[in-house]
Amino acid sequence: MKHTLLHTTSILLFFFNVSSSLASVGTAENPADSLATTVLSEEQIHANNVMVQRLEEIKAMDKADLTRTEKKALRQEVKTIKHELTINEGGVYVSVGALLIIILLLIILL
Repeated sequence: MKHTLLHTTSILLFFFNVSSSLASVGTAENPADSLATTVLSEEQIHANNVMVQRLEEIKAMDKADLTRTEKKALRQEVKTIKHELTINEGGVYVSVGALLIIILLLIILL
């Protein structure tokens, strides 16, 4: 009886904390920080495919005969493309600390 009450209380507290933290996430200024599900339009999907193809082209290039400035420009292009792809994809990011807390709660509750 004592363990059942303890488990029920801890589960309720956990869900209360998660729901209150999710309510404040939607007010983030950066779209990558929000937990809202993003639905990509066909234009965005096409743009993402073009960027991925460009990354594959750069990866397949023979960079040995390029000058230093051209290599630097390619690195900068790859960096911006990867940044744009991560922004477009969105997603849920879980920190290491939160992951440890979730694992510990699962171990304690089970």
